[in-house]
Amino acid sequence: MTITQARFTTQLRTWVLIAGLTALLFGIGFLLGGKFVYIFVFFGIAMNVAGYWFSDKIALAASRAKPVSEQEAPQLYRILRDLTERASLPMPRVYTIPSEQPNAFATGRNAKHAAVACTEGLLKHLPEDQIRGVLAHELAHVKNHDILVTSIAAMVAATITMIANILQFAFIFGGEEDENPIAALATIIIAPIAAALIQLAISRQREFLADATGARILGTGKPLADALETLEKGVQAAPLQVNPATASLYIVHPFRGQGITNLFSTHPPLAERIRRLHEYDAAQGLHYG
Repeated sequence: MTITQARFTTQLRTWVLIAGLTALLFGIGFLLGGKFVYIFVFFGIAMNVAGYWFSDKIALAASRAKPVSEQEAPQLYRILRDLTERASLPMPRVYTIPSEQPNAFATGRNAKHAAVACTEGLLKHLPEDQIRGVLAHELAHVKNHDILVTSIAAMVAATITMIANILQFAFIFGGEEDENPIAALATIIIAPIAAALIQLAISRQREFLADATGARILGTGKPLADALETLEKGVQAAPLQVNPATASLYIVHPFRGQGITNLFSTHPPLAERIRRLHEYDAAQGLHYG
């Protein structure tokens, strides 16, 4: 399958799964019945509308990202300008995140309204070739039209989880007599799991595609493969305080996790991502010394 075919297939699957997240929100309302039907339908529509117009602002605010000027981060701007020219993309807005963990994400509704956010740890601890690899991956998300659907998925998943938490609180402390406690209990248990599984399905294939596209932008997969190894160590060493529903935005999962936690990871295994990048270089006749 070519990059173009994979891009189309992934985008189609992603929009179907976005519809699944929205349908899940509607389903919770119908399961609870009564006035909840209208409340949840409103939430579902509002989240998608807000996701289209404001997802980038919400994602950046949730990560505590701050805009940074070229005078403040000349290296970052220089690398991004070179990579955007290679990828035939407009220059994105540039942000930094106050965290020692090396990580990054891209957001926005399209290439003209894209933003790239890097942690301070990424710029401080990674060599320039690895920073280029990370930024090529993030620009690949922009080029593949991934950034909008990821942000909407994160918003809807966060909303479902928030509603489940509210229902859990109401269930514990009691509510109105006409409420259905069985439906509420099912919503509390099932909804966050279903949202996580749908978001997982959205993200994993898109990460593989962004890795492949990033390697094409650079002409080699080695800088990104090396960066992924470094980022994994950084996640173990320095926690990143973010909403779990937005974890899929980042190039690597920002939380430490072992065992059953990995079942709900929105990212494919790093070893598999690195293996595919090495295979890309081998297919291009590139061999590491």
